[in-house]
Amino acid sequence: QLQLVESGGGLVQPGGSLRLSCAASGFKVNNYAIGWFRQAPGKEREAVACISSTDGGSHTYVVEFVKGRFTISRDNAKNTVYLQMNSLKPEDTGNYFCAAEYYPGYCRRSLYSGMDYWGKGTLVTVSS
Repeated sequence: QLQLVESGGGLVQPGGSLRLSCAASGFKVNNYAIGWFRQAPGKEREAVACISSTDGGSHTYVVEFVKGRFTISRDNAKNTVYLQMNSLKPEDTGNYFCAAEYYPGYCRRSLYSGMDYWGKGTLVTVSS
């Protein structure tokens, strides 16, 4: 059974940092495109970042509004994908989800065309 479990969310002050983890079981993360998404209260879910599978070159992509602040990475030994978030702003508040799709190409396609498996999310609150 494929499963994704997010962790690492919490309350942080503006300008602070958090590292979110997406732990996978039932499959190897390096064989899948993995994406991070977020959903702010009252808003639609939006894509944040992704990392391609090993066959896809392990390329990463982050959306423009978090570029330079957020970084996505993968630890194959731990079967986990991370989202490092720095210089957090109140508008970064939301529920953060990770998702996976079995796709051997550049992950950006998966990020916008649909993912197959989803975690339940971890809440990030940026507030003073």
